[in-house]
Amino acid sequence: MDFFKNSTRLFAFLLCMQAYSQLMVEAEVRPRFEYRHGFSTLFPDGEDPAAFISQRTRLTTSFKEDRLQFYLSVQDVRVWGDVPQLNASDKNGIAIHQAWGELFFDTTVSLRLGRQEIVYDDHRIFGNVDWAQQARSHDIAVLKYAKNNLKLDLGFAFNQDSEKITGTTLTTPGTYKSLQYGWLHKDWTHFSGSFLFLNNGLQFIDPIDEANNETRFSQTVGGHFKFNKGRYALSSNLYYQFGKDAQDNDVDAHLVSLEIAYNLSDTWKATIGAERISGNTNGAPSNGTNDAFTPFYGTNHKFNGLMDYFFVGNHNGNVGLMDIYGKAKVALTPKSSLEGALHHFAAAADISGTNSRQLGLELDIVYSHSIDKNIQLQAGYSQLFPSDGLEIVKNNTDGNINNWAWIMITLKPTLYKNNN
Repeated sequence: MDFFKNSTRLFAFLLCMQAYSQLMVEAEVRPRFEYRHGFSTLFPDGEDPAAFISQRTRLTTSFKEDRLQFYLSVQDVRVWGDVPQLNASDKNGIAIHQAWGELFFDTTVSLRLGRQEIVYDDHRIFGNVDWAQQARSHDIAVLKYAKNNLKLDLGFAFNQDSEKITGTTLTTPGTYKSLQYGWLHKDWTHFSGSFLFLNNGLQFIDPIDEANNETRFSQTVGGHFKFNKGRYALSSNLYYQFGKDAQDNDVDAHLVSLEIAYNLSDTWKATIGAERISGNTNGAPSNGTNDAFTPFYGTNHKFNGLMDYFFVGNHNGNVGLMDIYGKAKVALTPKSSLEGALHHFAAAADISGTNSRQLGLELDIVYSHSIDKNIQLQAGYSQLFPSDGLEIVKNNTDGNINNWAWIMITLKPTLYKNNN
């Protein structure tokens, strides 16, 4: 009898929870075939092109009630064939991409804690790098305020290898030691503006004396601005970096961009733009000064050509970049589109061994088709036409063709959704 009463109470409680909360479960399977013949660096003599299929599989759960929101995203990232068919254990295993909870103090202020994606504006400084199958997320606390088209985020992170008894030296590669930032955003009728301040701390490890280990901070300050009216859209990024890099050089660097888009018709859109990212003469800091701007945690694949020759795991601290580009996009049908882009690349600083700063041209073509609301097909082809400057920067004068082709299908169904 007691069991029946307790079961009845539990069932009633679950019904109440469902009535006053929101629960959603989503899945994603995203295989992508790539043919690489000069992707991210110039193709060398005597090598065969690469071809493979990578895949991301995700399961995402989100739960929200009046004072709390919870989000969990687990994923498996693999290359087809990297694990035997009769495998006893997986090569990579399941990873936590996001796992955070958000506490709402009232309707305007909340605190989000845990592993989470950080995306601001056009992804230039903070982005989720969704093109990469693993994507990017941060272990961080973010205090959020939003009211009347005004948003303010304050982020705080402190990274450590493990639970330690002594010391705070971070040895985990590819991440920052400490980070603090503030992001302020305001929307008006035709204009929006954002201001960002980032205090980025990188771990310095002295190979001789551990007592000299320290965190060295650089600061990034600037903003992103957008104007939309009628068929026109303008956007701009203005950022300046100062402070210290990990090698204790003084940082003095900048990024400036301007993009203009115009809807020629209901189906055609044209875009022109330019971006200058400062760099170091001959590709290295001199006289204790680093003039190379680092876009840190942005979605760099989105910028400066899809073949990832610049700032996607490479080119940081080098001769910088001047990217002048034009794009055109046409809606072929209500569910499909074709987009083309042509980039002209040049170095922002002098290159040792040549009087020219020219790096080359890149042509990108992308086709997209929505098969269903949960099924997206994309395919692309890119070709790079390098100049002498890029051959020097990449240390390859073999003169081979450099191209890249890919096709990707994304299956993203909603498995369950509570509409209460």
